[in-house]
Amino acid sequence: MSNHDLDALKLFIFTFALWNISCTPKKESKQIDDQRPNIVLIIADDMAWDDSGAYGHPNIRTPNIDKLAKDGMRFDQAFLTASSCSPSRTSIITGLYPHNTNAEQLHWPLTPDKMTLVEKLKDSGYWTAQAGKWHMGDAIKDRFDVVYDIGTSGFQLAPDGSKAKQKGDGSGCENWVPLIKERPKDQPFFLWLAAVDPHRPYTDDIVAFPQNNEDVIVPLYMPDTEKVREDFVYYYNEILRLDDYVGQVVAELDKQGISENTLILFISDNGRPFPRDKTTLYDGGIKTPWIVKWPKSVKPNSICSNLVSAVDIAPTFLKLAGLEPLPAFEGKDFSRMLTSPEISIREMVYAEDHWHDYEDYTRAIRTKKFKYIRNFYPDLPNTPSADAFVSGTFTEMLRLKEAGGLTQAQMACFLTPRPNEELYDMENDPYELINLAEDRDYQESLVTLREEMKKIRRITNDSLPSFRTPDEFDRETGKSNSFRKRPRPSKKEMEKIIQNTTQSN
Repeated sequence: MSNHDLDALKLFIFTFALWNISCTPKKESKQIDDQRPNIVLIIADDMAWDDSGAYGHPNIRTPNIDKLAKDGMRFDQAFLTASSCSPSRTSIITGLYPHNTNAEQLHWPLTPDKMTLVEKLKDSGYWTAQAGKWHMGDAIKDRFDVVYDIGTSGFQLAPDGSKAKQKGDGSGCENWVPLIKERPKDQPFFLWLAAVDPHRPYTDDIVAFPQNNEDVIVPLYMPDTEKVREDFVYYYNEILRLDDYVGQVVAELDKQGISENTLILFISDNGRPFPRDKTTLYDGGIKTPWIVKWPKSVKPNSICSNLVSAVDIAPTFLKLAGLEPLPAFEGKDFSRMLTSPEISIREMVYAEDHWHDYEDYTRAIRTKKFKYIRNFYPDLPNTPSADAFVSGTFTEMLRLKEAGGLTQAQMACFLTPRPNEELYDMENDPYELINLAEDRDYQESLVTLREEMKKIRRITNDSLPSFRTPDEFDRETGKSNSFRKRPRPSKKEMEKIIQNTTQSN
């Protein structure tokens, strides 16, 4: 080969290499000019939908949550798929109804075969991180770039499981702002910020200026006594602490100059930890605050009155990131509602109640007008969760029950058998006190919703389990039983439980 030919060959190789480099697509994670929104999901733990100023509570001091709503959009018909902590969270992250997550009972971990929205965001270039309460099992922790879980000791845990921070104040929020500070500056980010507030147990002196008994609004299905009000004050104070951390997150985003294109969604995992709220399918258990702030796209002071469900969050976040929702997702993309709140994406929502300290299997359909509840285990009373059972409120209810001092509505937790079906007019009876299931004037609505539930159960493969899980606590005394099956049982353990349950029946 001549020198001329050799030079020509070298030039060709050099030109081809340059062309190959320029035409090879770059990973989105390295594009500083990535204009997709940052996404911050803030999850309260056991907070009722209307316990903030943003939703009209006249006495709770929540200036930061209120400002989120003022600067963004408040959703007034937002619901969860479960009224229990871990099933609700695993449903949110997978975009599946709890009965399809393999984690439908309290403390059952997500199985590694389940896809989540997190790894899809991560693969597309998002930096993904979690801080606070985890409660979803270990199998999916590696889907995040960084996880600061709250350990059982109360210490913040580093991704390798070691103690990374000193014991915090109990809120679960201590690492929220540090996480934002440590984010890579050349990637959009997704943050899962999960509080422990206002979950029980409660302690004194957690805020400088606590609420007082006169601030409390007691729902009609609980007795209005001083002891009940004292219990509510503890709950309110934890909301105050949570509100302060929400404000710190917003302030840090502002300080970094990235608020304009950062979407914040504030929700709760289930309702307040009080009797007839948490672990029930009444609105006190499944209706959630749902506030979106995104200055780039969401108009301030806007309100959406159309239905959304927590199962809609995963497909929506992926859509906002320019990705297609997973085919397995059971929710709907609500992203268009953020700019056009008059758009309706669903006529009804579906919610579930499974084992949570006590056995149950209940389903509900909620429309704007009606709530339909089907109690599949009507022989079991609507016993509160274990933490609510030992609360000052339930202790007071037990005392008044013995004295004959509870109203019919306040006896709901003790009623057995429960009705097979419940129907409520949510516009005229928001506390769900008057069961219309046997009212002749509402039979058409009852039949329609009954058929809709059968349809949803068939489409989503929702069926009765093959056995009942034993209660962890005694329903009369609240004392712990010998049974304590927190993790999902193995196949062999399930067979033993089925055998024992069959023999006891």
